[in-house]
Amino acid sequence: MNDTEKVLRKNIGKRIKLARSKTDYTQEQLAEKLSLSARYISQLERGVAFGSATTIVNLCQALNINSDFLFNDIIECNSSSLNDFVDNSFLENYLQLNDYNKEIIDTMVKQLIKLQKKDASKNLG
Repeated sequence: MNDTEKVLRKNIGKRIKLARSKTDYTQEQLAEKLSLSARYISQLERGVAFGSATTIVNLCQALNINSDFLFNDIIECNSSSLNDFVDNSFLENYLQLNDYNKEIIDTMVKQLIKLQKKDASKNLG
């Protein structure tokens, strides 16, 4: 395995671990849900192993994430990605919030957008 492959696996593994921690699953609970071993989940999170397509799909479903969450920043293309719209560290922090705090952030953002639009219309007039 070359250095690029190692870095890719580690980055994906970090995201798997982040998503697992957000669901409050232990490695053992996630492994049981997926009919895998806790050791294998640990290997995925550390980037030592990389799952098959079926494993990745099942993992995404169990963690209630889409594949974009795992592969964002990894596959380069010219089309817009989530990072074009949201700072990655903000997204990682946001995903750690509970539903109540996500609602607060959503309300704050909506209010900021209203203020910004109001401010922009004043500047035009």
